Amino acid sequence: MQVHIVDTTLRDGEQAPGVAFNLQEKVTIARMLDRLGVAQIEAGTPAMGEMEQQAIAAIVRLGLKSRVSTWNRMVLADIRASLACGVQHVHISAPVSGIQIRYKLGKNHQWVLDRLRQACLYALDHGLSVTVGAEDASRADPGFLLEIAFLAGEVGAKRLRYCDTVGILDPFTTFERLVWLKENTTLELEFHGHNDFGLATANALAAIKAGVGWVDATISGLGERAGNTSLEELYRVLTELYGLDPGLNTRYLPLLGRFVARAAGRLNQYFLQTALRDGISRGCRQTNLCSPQ
Repeated sequence: MQVHIVDTTLRDGEQAPGVAFNLQEKVTIARMLDRLGVAQIEAGTPAMGEMEQQAIAAIVRLGLKSRVSTWNRMVLADIRASLACGVQHVHISAPVSGIQIRYKLGKNHQWVLDRLRQACLYALDHGLSVTVGAEDASRADPGFLLEIAFLAGEVGAKRLRYCDTVGILDPFTTFERLVWLKENTTLELEFHGHNDFGLATANALAAIKAGVGWVDATISGLGERAGNTSLEELYRVLTELYGLDPGLNTRYLPLLGRFVARAAGRLNQYFLQTALRDGISRGCRQTNLCSPQ
């Protein structure tokens, strides 16, 4: 099974408190992610303004091997802003839970379906490749989630992103729900997890076990609230425990981790924990503390 990694450090990673990359940092991170070999780089949200658009356009001009995409609401102005950046791939996010639709937006299911169809068709008519995001899918009515999936497939979207937006899933539930979704749609599936209960990486692995081919991650798990699935953790588990190769050139990973941590003003927790674990292991071996009793 081929696992494709979508890195969203430049979009969701920047939603971590106090994190704001400048243009040069974003371009450098994108270059390094491309050399690392991630399948897709979610470069940002053009609707955030001119500075964000300049950074995304600069990344597009690099001509990277990795697919470069943007995050958009179901708003035509968002799609136009993405077009102005020169991207070929857009992600259009649709709220799918009752909490998001009724209480956050004051709308109903039909409004979401109508707006999503309009946004997708507009993007597709302008030559863009579209993926659809089911925002807050982990709290959505399954029937409505299927309606979203059917609409996405009908209009010509390539993929559906299942978002555990508030990080409430556990691996068992993740597996069950994504097996069910995969059985009921022909779309490619993508999983986007958050780490509120420390389960983002475990949930990503459960999604892969369920047959999901695309998984979102960020460097060192950087992201909103408790963060996202850690790319470093995900890679290590996939390769060392599952024997799966997501095609990364990992000699770039330590440098990328240090650069993102410095640009974000954070300690790189993954490499700190790895160094600590390796140091404890060496100490055990040297003092025979780890030998069988």
